[in-house]
Amino acid sequence: MKILKFGGTSVGSAVRIKGLLEIVNPSERQIVVLSAVSGTTNALVEIGQAYANRDKQLAKQLILAHKEKYEELIKELFATEEGLKKGKGLIDHHFHIVENFANSDVFTPTEEKIILAQGELLSTALWHFHLEEIQVPSVLLPALDFMKIDEDNEPVVDYITAKLTPLLEEHPANTLFITQGYICRNSFGEVDNLRRGGSDYTASLIGAALRAQEVQIWTDIDGMHNNDPRIVKNTSPIANLSFDEAAELAYFGAKILHPQSVFPAQKYNVPVRLLNTMDPQAKGTLISKAGAEKGAIRAIAAKDGITAIHIHSSRMLLAYGFLRKVFEIFERYKTPIDMITTSEVAISLTIDDTSNLLEIIKEVELFGKVGVDEGQTIICVVGDFGVNTHGYAARVLDAVKHLPIRMISYGGSDYNVSILLDSKHKTEALRSLHNRLF
Repeated sequence: MKILKFGGTSVGSAVRIKGLLEIVNPSERQIVVLSAVSGTTNALVEIGQAYANRDKQLAKQLILAHKEKYEELIKELFATEEGLKKGKGLIDHHFHIVENFANSDVFTPTEEKIILAQGELLSTALWHFHLEEIQVPSVLLPALDFMKIDEDNEPVVDYITAKLTPLLEEHPANTLFITQGYICRNSFGEVDNLRRGGSDYTASLIGAALRAQEVQIWTDIDGMHNNDPRIVKNTSPIANLSFDEAAELAYFGAKILHPQSVFPAQKYNVPVRLLNTMDPQAKGTLISKAGAEKGAIRAIAAKDGITAIHIHSSRMLLAYGFLRKVFEIFERYKTPIDMITTSEVAISLTIDDTSNLLEIIKEVELFGKVGVDEGQTIICVVGDFGVNTHGYAARVLDAVKHLPIRMISYGGSDYNVSILLDSKHKTEALRSLHNRLF
C-alpha cells in the first residue's frame, strides 16, 4: 500500500480537486491524505482569534466571507443537482459548528482546535463526494478514529496500527481510501492536531503504522532543492537524500517537508518521495535509508526567527552540573534549543520559540551575565561531514568569510555545518554559499 499526501495548494480549487485523479490511480490500493483547501487554515485561525478576543461580530463576518468561498467552490466542483445539494449540506454543517461558538461565553484552546479541524474535514469530504458523483469508489476514513497523540503530544504508532488496520479490513474490495491530515485526538480524547504542516506528519505516521511500500508527499515544487529557489537562482532538485540529511534540511528551513515527518518513516524504513502536483512527471526527491553517494555537499537551508542567548559565567561554567542546570531551565519552559557552543567561561545557544524568553532570561541571570540577540538566522549546509571527509567545512566557512558570523556548529552531526548570523545577511550568505559549493 502507498500513502499519498496532497497539500493545500494541491486542493486549492475545484479544478485541482478534480485533477487529483490524474495522479491518484484508483486501481492501486492507497490512502490519500489531504490538507485543508489553501487559505482555509489561516481563515480558521483568524476566526478563532476573533472568538478569543470576544469579538463575535468580527468572527461572524469572517465566517460568512469564508463560507462564500466554499459555496463558489462547490458550484465548480459538482456537475449534478444531487452533488451540489450534498456539497451545500456539508458546508452548512461544518460552518454551523464554527458559528455555534458565538453562543459560548468561554473560548479555550480546545474550542480553537475543533474550529481548526473543520478545514481537513471539509476538503476530504468534498473530494469523496466528487468521486461519488463521477462513480469512482472511495472510502472516507475519519482520522479522529485512529490518529492519537499521548500526554506528551507524541503520536502513538501502535495505537494507529491497531485502530486503522481493522478499518481497512472492513473494505477488502476497495482500493482508494481518503483521510484527513493534521487532525488527531489527544490523550483525553479531545480533538487536537499535529501542529502546522502536520499533514506530512500524518502521512508518515500512517506509512509507519502500516509498514507501507512508500509515502508520497505531493506539493507544488518538484522535490527538495539544493537551496532556496525564492532567493537563489539556478537551484536544482536533489534526486536522493538519506533520512538524516532530509531531517536536517527540513528542520533548518526547507519548507517542502514538515520536520517531524521524516522520523516515523525512518524508524520503520518506509521511503518518502517528494513530488510535484503541477508536474507529475518530474522525478522529485526520494528519501530513503540508502540516500545518495557519500562524499558530497547536498544542500543549503535557512531558518529565520532565531534568538541567540549568550551566558557568561566565569564562576559557574566549570562547576559540576552547571550545563544541566541551564538546560533544565529550557526544559521547564518546553523551549527547544537549536544550536549550542561553549567556551571555558561562556555558553551560547539559540532558540526559535520566544514565548517564555523573559522568564528564561530571569532564571539564567542567576548564573551570570546574559546577552540576547534577536533577528538571527541559522544557515545549515547538509552533506557528508563525517570524520573521514576533508575540506568541506573549510569551503563552507570560506564562502562566508566576508560576513560577521555569530556562532558555528560543527561536529555534533555527520551531516551538517550550521552557522548563525544576523538575518540581514541571510540572502548574501545563501548566494555566496551556493556559488562556492555548487
